[in-house]
Amino acid sequence: MGERMVELNPVAERLEEDLTALSALHDPSSGGWTRTVFSEPYGHAREWVRSRMADAGLQVHSDAAGNVVGVLPGRDPAAPALMTGSHTDTVESGGRFDGIVGVLGSIEAVRLLRENDVRLERDLIVVDFLGEESNDFGLSCLGSRALAGELTPGHLERVDGEGVSLAERYSRFGIDPSEVLGAGSAWGPRRLHRYLELHIEQGPVLEERGTSVGVVTGIAGISRLVAGFVGRADHAGTAPMTTRQDALVAAARGVLAVRHVACGAPVHGVGTTSRLDSEPGSPNVVPGRVRMQAELRSVEPGWLSDAERRLSRQITEEAGELGVEVDLEWSTDNDVVPTHADVRQAITTTADGLGIDWEAIPSGATHDAAHLARLCPMGMIFVPSRAGRSHCPEEWTDTSAIATGVRLHAATLVALDRE
Repeated sequence: MGERMVELNPVAERLEEDLTALSALHDPSSGGWTRTVFSEPYGHAREWVRSRMADAGLQVHSDAAGNVVGVLPGRDPAAPALMTGSHTDTVESGGRFDGIVGVLGSIEAVRLLRENDVRLERDLIVVDFLGEESNDFGLSCLGSRALAGELTPGHLERVDGEGVSLAERYSRFGIDPSEVLGAGSAWGPRRLHRYLELHIEQGPVLEERGTSVGVVTGIAGISRLVAGFVGRADHAGTAPMTTRQDALVAAARGVLAVRHVACGAPVHGVGTTSRLDSEPGSPNVVPGRVRMQAELRSVEPGWLSDAERRLSRQITEEAGELGVEVDLEWSTDNDVVPTHADVRQAITTTADGLGIDWEAIPSGATHDAAHLARLCPMGMIFVPSRAGRSHCPEEWTDTSAIATGVRLHAATLVALDRE
């Protein structure tokens, strides 16, 4: 980076207008700013994003995976392209910033490049990835997973709570599921140069330490658990407490075991039980069956695999003490993915040149970047989240903080283009 540092200053009012306009496109029947994948509000939001991309000067299309893609042509169309972006879907009762900042911030970066007559050597590709958030199919990052060639025919056969397959949901949303599986064929190892994603932290570290941006060191791996507890249904008024084989009590011990194992992580590890479904669910029947959903996350692969073994053993042993059988099914949502040293270096060098203070920080949340890492070196920039709140209506990041992140994001894209 011996050349002069490029300074591109975002227009805060324009960023805020975009955030306000996109947040208006949500499901009014649900809490927060709900815009789940395949929903009608999500479809409207993606049309809005297409329009904003086009207004910014991008050549816009939807790819085979259902991603909204905008291209800013560079001087050399044969050069491996830069890619950036994030997502605009939300969790149920979600917030206004998760993912959205990365999409709108990248569109603002394109505006700044064009307004300041900065022409990149490479194409710059801005993507609003389809369905990053986890869904009823137990599968996150649909669009980026497809690009990375990680979406399988088995995934398309999964069904949601209404018994509808993922393939059918794609079709109803206007996406050919047979083409989704081949979406990654367009992205060979030489097609992409670097991937850079701007995102809110979704945690409290940056705000607590008064740091402007975070340079992400790695993305946590996620191990998901579905545990089936089988006890014995009995009359709740007559079955003695000492002879009961209560599946819900065994599951409750499982919930506590998840917390206990996660609290013992030496560096970074979290565990969450998100759902318990009890049968028969009658107030006068001892629960005979319970289905529990939980997950473990960590940026330490060794801890994650060890925690799986210890948790499995503890849940099985404690259920056995209650006379309850348990079946454990583990699946990996994504492995631990470190960011690339070259991209981290570009971010930190650029931040230093712009006088922006930064801190190295891991990501406990997963992101589309985790899958793009299969295609090219990737990195991420975090901006602070108020009180660390995310995936809730209270999620908030100040516009000034977003503007700082966009300023660094845009300048880093220029630096990566010159590599």
